[in-house]
Amino acid sequence: MDHLSGTTKLLLALTFLSMVIALYAAFFYAPTEREMGHVQRIFYFHMGSVWVATVAFIVVFIASIQYLRKESRFSDILAYSSAELGVVFLTITIITGSIWARHSWNTWWTWDPQLTTTFILWVLYVAYLVLRSAIGHDSKKARFAAVFAIVAFLDLPLVYVSARVMRGISPVVFGGRGGGIHPKMMVALVVCMASCSFLFLLLLRQRMDLERMQDELSLLTTERLKT
Repeated sequence: MDHLSGTTKLLLALTFLSMVIALYAAFFYAPTEREMGHVQRIFYFHMGSVWVATVAFIVVFIASIQYLRKESRFSDILAYSSAELGVVFLTITIITGSIWARHSWNTWWTWDPQLTTTFILWVLYVAYLVLRSAIGHDSKKARFAAVFAIVAFLDLPLVYVSARVMRGISPVVFGGRGGGIHPKMMVALVVCMASCSFLFLLLLRQRMDLERMQDELSLLTTERLKT
């Protein structure tokens, strides 16, 4: 670990510690839900993944706007890296949600408004990743990818609105129409969300470092070919 920076080491320690606490909180500290039983415990990691995916796509949105303004390579790398992690965490969200739904509502999937808009969001950002990876270092085409990312983000508010306006099988936990949860469950949820946030920051930093190293390698290869 000597080659890791101080910030990376700190994030690694916080991620490990918070993960241990999150596992304890989810499986031992939080009480068992009366109707759904132990399968409800997947809720904490499901919501943690939802939270991180949301943050990741917000980062993509802001970084894409910044890239259109200044064509900064940093903004491009940030958007691309954050989109990759957003898709990973959104995939985890869909998988854990399906497991939860199968046990609670006897179905793996239903095309209700929230699940449909979530699936569309996943497809849009997968398309963005395919588009961005095919573009390479062409700045003009990268601007098109940034515009696509901004448009894709418009589906994110629809996911949250659909859960409250166009009700489906997904429960509303927070807000005026939410059912609320036990205080200990709320503690476990917050801990899991914090743990997932630390993991996201750690992976984002590592993914951006990898992209920068690829840039340096490409530059060295180009200079070597010229000589």
